[in-house]
Amino acid sequence: MTVSMTGFAAGRGTGAGYGWVWDIRSVNGKGLELRLRVPDWIDGLEAALRAELQKALGRGNISLSLKVLRETGAETGPRINPAMLGAVLAALAEVEATAMAAGTTLAQATAADVLAMRGVLDMTAAEEDTTPLRAAILADLPALLAEFAAMRRAEGAALARILTAQIDEIARLVAAAAAAAEARRPRAAAALHEALARVAANSEVHDEGRVAQELAMLAVRADVTEELDRLTAHVAAARDLLADSGPIGRKFDFLMQEFLRESNTLLSKSQDIDLTRIGLDLKTVIDQMREQVQNVE
Repeated sequence: MTVSMTGFAAGRGTGAGYGWVWDIRSVNGKGLELRLRVPDWIDGLEAALRAELQKALGRGNISLSLKVLRETGAETGPRINPAMLGAVLAALAEVEATAMAAGTTLAQATAADVLAMRGVLDMTAAEEDTTPLRAAILADLPALLAEFAAMRRAEGAALARILTAQIDEIARLVAAAAAAAEARRPRAAAALHEALARVAANSEVHDEGRVAQELAMLAVRADVTEELDRLTAHVAAARDLLADSGPIGRKFDFLMQEFLRESNTLLSKSQDIDLTRIGLDLKTVIDQMREQVQNVE
């Protein structure tokens, strides 16, 4: 199955007193590149997410964004320690009573003064263990990745249909090029003999062996049989890749380079207007197909 490197998915989740919203999206890339924007106060979350993404994905520029908020009504921030507050207030009352008995007036303690006393505020809530939250988020990740993979497969299916049509067109043009190459043979031979006759007529020395050798070399240089055979083999290889169940993007990209190389050689050997026209059409389809292949995982 052909899988595209283009995809998007979004999701929401709740757990451990928090709610979160995240999305993941990707575009094509030569390898796997991960860009994560996740809260850094959740210990070990980014490393764990990277590990899961690397296991699930093969190629592409992947961007994952996660926003985490505490649920409404959940406790947040430091809490007052009732036992310590009672002890502090009792101590303050005893100090004030002793001062008054000694005829000394003390300034009234403010609430801020009381809260500043050590132990009145319990800071453990502000420094909570984020392990349960990390576990809840990671448990929600497979659903997001499943949706993401489904979209990439759907994009890949559409991409496979486009590539199949382009491969069919390349096969048709290769067959047309073979027919044009066969049709040019008598014209090419006649033009070559006429050129050799003009040379012989204007030369005092006529070496038939040398002429035959030159004729054979020119014929080899103009022969496109090998290029057409290779293009036919590349068409078969492209069809096999589309039927492959594994990642095929890198192999397909290399194959497109081979397609392009053979089409260029075909054009350089053409020496025929019909074959040149077909070669140009062939190169155009190959270029278009190469652009589509860049999106295959």
